[in-house]
Amino acid sequence: MTGVVAVFALLVIVFVSQSTRVGRAHLTGPIVFVASGIGVGLVLTSGADTETSRAIAEVTLALTLFHDAAQLQPREVRGDSVFTGRLLLIGLPLTIGAGYLVARGIFPGSSVWLALLLAATLAPTDAGLGAATVLNPVVPVRVRRILNVESGLNDGMATPVVLFAVAAAAGGAPEDALVHALRELAIGGLVGIAAGYASGRLIERSRRAGWAESALLPVATLSVPVLAYYGAVEVGGNGFVAAFLAGTAYAAAQRESRHTHAGLELTDRLSALLGFAVWLLFGITVAHHLDWMVRWQSLLFAALSLTALRMLPVALCLVGTGLRRPTVLFVGWFGPRGLASVVFALITYQSLGAADPAVQTLIGAVATTVLLSVVLHGLTAGPWAQRYGDWAQRTRPTVETQPAAEPLAVRRSVGGHTTYGPRDAEGTPPR
Repeated sequence: MTGVVAVFALLVIVFVSQSTRVGRAHLTGPIVFVASGIGVGLVLTSGADTETSRAIAEVTLALTLFHDAAQLQPREVRGDSVFTGRLLLIGLPLTIGAGYLVARGIFPGSSVWLALLLAATLAPTDAGLGAATVLNPVVPVRVRRILNVESGLNDGMATPVVLFAVAAAAGGAPEDALVHALRELAIGGLVGIAAGYASGRLIERSRRAGWAESALLPVATLSVPVLAYYGAVEVGGNGFVAAFLAGTAYAAAQRESRHTHAGLELTDRLSALLGFAVWLLFGITVAHHLDWMVRWQSLLFAALSLTALRMLPVALCLVGTGLRRPTVLFVGWFGPRGLASVVFALITYQSLGAADPAVQTLIGAVATTVLLSVVLHGLTAGPWAQRYGDWAQRTRPTVETQPAAEPLAVRRSVGGHTTYGPRDAEGTPPR
């Protein structure tokens, strides 16, 4: 294990030192570290420890959810609720439902609960895999914010379905599993809001009164998602929902967004570093379970999951919103499957074991989909964002180009993409 840690450290140093050059080839951090993980995994005699991988992945997802949620004041996203609301309340259930039906057809040997589990595991999106899309200033700010808010919320909304399906697949009564999942959602929400708002107010007051050293305040901010996630888990709540809502509540407790953004820099950097570790471990795991993935059923389901099962529900739920067809296609395609799906697969592995061939098939399908998404969305994010942005600049579609708040004002080039700094409401760099 120490050798893997040393290799990881070396990879981080080399990748970050060459990140701008690598980014010109449209190679993202996930692509590089997954490929490296596969190479390392082929050398190792055993795969990555599942418990360690899950712990790192869960913390990474919690930090990412908190960071993305805290980037915007709640009042700044109200104008886009018609889009994000449809994507989350209509598009997400349609994606899960369609995925369930397709899974039943492609994997007839799987149970009802495993089919539902597969569909829910691959429903959430990961804006980090399409960072060049979410961060590229040529893409209208409003479109980038829609993608960002959707990816931040659908992880938590899919979690109760995943936990319900896992419990039912393990032999629990469906009614009890449903009640348990809803209870976790409610507790997680309450813990997240309380932890985020109380911590935000304390940090804000300390900053204004001069009670704390300013250099240490980002450390306190970094501890907020940890408090929310593990506090919720300790009392039986949904940690991911808690982390995201803690970010929203934390932002609401801050009077000035510039101080919020400054305090999130440490959270951003740590989540990036841990994200590299997750993708390396994912690559190592893939190398040791290729037999679970190299099946035509997994490839077919992965192809459908990244295209029809995502794009058709998005198109249906956005009918009547005024968004133009290129925008609907753009939003539909850039729904990468990433960190949340990896976490859910690890939960499935630990909860149901890997002795059942049906569980192996499920995890193989998830891994295949995520692997394809890492490559395809990573390679297309930059060029397609530029092409879509050029279209938007040329045609100036009314709905898409309405003024909006920048979704990610503080980000760095840690993912193999171009660095973008703070921008105004139209996405133009400040002079």
